[in-house]
Amino acid sequence: MSPSPLFAAPKGTRDILPGESRRFEKLVATFSDFAHRYGFGLIVSPLFEDVGVFHRGIGEQSDVARKEMYVFEDRSGRRLALRPEGTASVVRAFVQHHPVTPWKVWYLTPAFRYEQPQAGRYRQHHQLGVEALGTDDPTLDVEVITLAWRFYEAVGLRQISLMINSMGHRACREPYLELLRQHLETHEGELCDEHRALWRTNALRVLDCKQESCVGVTAPGPMLIDHVCEECRAHFQIVRDGLDSLGVTYSVNPRLVRGFDYYTRTTFEFVSGAMNSAQNAVGGGGRYDRLAEELGGDPTSGIGFGSGLERLMLALEAESIVALDDSSIDVFIVDTAGGQSSLVLVEALRAVGLSAERSYDQRSMKSQMKLADRSGARLALLIGPRERESDTVTIRDLRGTDEAQRQHSVALLDATATVLQLLTK
Repeated sequence: MSPSPLFAAPKGTRDILPGESRRFEKLVATFSDFAHRYGFGLIVSPLFEDVGVFHRGIGEQSDVARKEMYVFEDRSGRRLALRPEGTASVVRAFVQHHPVTPWKVWYLTPAFRYEQPQAGRYRQHHQLGVEALGTDDPTLDVEVITLAWRFYEAVGLRQISLMINSMGHRACREPYLELLRQHLETHEGELCDEHRALWRTNALRVLDCKQESCVGVTAPGPMLIDHVCEECRAHFQIVRDGLDSLGVTYSVNPRLVRGFDYYTRTTFEFVSGAMNSAQNAVGGGGRYDRLAEELGGDPTSGIGFGSGLERLMLALEAESIVALDDSSIDVFIVDTAGGQSSLVLVEALRAVGLSAERSYDQRSMKSQMKLADRSGARLALLIGPRERESDTVTIRDLRGTDEAQRQHSVALLDATATVLQLLTK
């Protein structure tokens, strides 16, 4: 019996081990491919920022800033924060480096939030996302949403729904907020405990609340989409028309306000119908038209979205999608003769683009064959004393059903070409 480990991963974090990490890799590779097709380049930025980046970016009164950010002082007394989301850091980089616009970037990043761990939500999780800054063209909104839609399609998700909304901009939102506050004040006693105390400072968050009490209060109340100005209404209609023209299915959800203060106009969210409704969001985002200004830059329009990888993997599991799980290799070398033959052969196979593995520690033939089968390899290449003496290798098809054709010998010099031919049949 193994002793208990001295240390374990901190609460709310976990190790993604080989096997599961193969799905992680393939999701990232697929997203990278789609981002490149849509004209987005990779950005890699620091995991921590001056705390002001997030206070100004996501709002000091947001739930994330108030309750979930990891904030600390470094050895020089500077107040820093671990990144809780991807957008604010990207916009900070935009303001700092003054790139040519429109600036279109994608990112893969760990994100850190001190919250109660639950399925698909960890204190360290991973986000994929894109950001595009420098234009307020509503057709860019369409492209960003479509990129996400096509990505989810490509990884096999079929029970995904898209919700969209318009949050207007500050000029038309302020009169609406006054109406909403009047409505909430009238029904203050009926709100959930959290929002009974906070609705005055962040009224929009009540619309996001899933508690029955808050839903019951806000359902008959004013909705922002009914109070946006004509300019914002026209912007939203172009977005809807664009999605329609591309065959992207959606529903308008007037309660969709997302969790950050920076969103304006278009907001959207993707949810999985295969998951529990309380935790079924797999990605979302929206437009932000003042975030660069909040971080010290010139007024600059932008739009982006993020998708949590852990939540996305749960959605794949909920739909029983295993296509991304394949971590098997192409060839396994079984060597009972010793010497350098297996080392040279496995390297030759890898050099032509195949995944190849071999056994170590001079294990028995039986033990090596078990490892070969467990690896998922299609072929095993056997090198025993007889093969070593004749400079041959025995090729065994581990997945074939015809016993007469499952095994044959070839010259060692021809092994790589023969393997390539067999694997491409």
